[in-house]
Amino acid sequence: MKTLLHNATEILLLLFLIITFLQSGIDKITDWNGNLSWLKGHFAKSPLKNSVPLLLSIVLITEVIAGVLCVAGIYEILALNKTDFAFYGAILSCIALLMLLFGQRMAKDYEGAKTIAVYFIPAMFLVFLLQG
Repeated sequence: MKTLLHNATEILLLLFLIITFLQSGIDKITDWNGNLSWLKGHFAKSPLKNSVPLLLSIVLITEVIAGVLCVAGIYEILALNKTDFAFYGAILSCIALLMLLFGQRMAKDYEGAKTIAVYFIPAMFLVFLLQG
């Protein structure tokens, strides 16, 4: 219980990233065609228009791995009082968010880009907390 309370901020931020990325990954897997169709339209006027399926696959893989690393990070904090997996999960989460931000900017969806920034702040804060 002491470990849980001592690492409450990190665990809550990891849970935030788990919910964010595992839900997103599961949605992409269960509705691949719907996501692909929407994204093709979203990027139709951008330089990324011909790469949407490949980029969606890369984002999917990155999100799922980030989510799994965050799950492993919570386990590692609670069981071993270590933060390696949590740190890797936080960094990969930031990379996934940067990929999404890049896509939104390329699509000239500035409102969508602002939303990504809201997710980036807690992810970066977690990287900061775990860096020491």
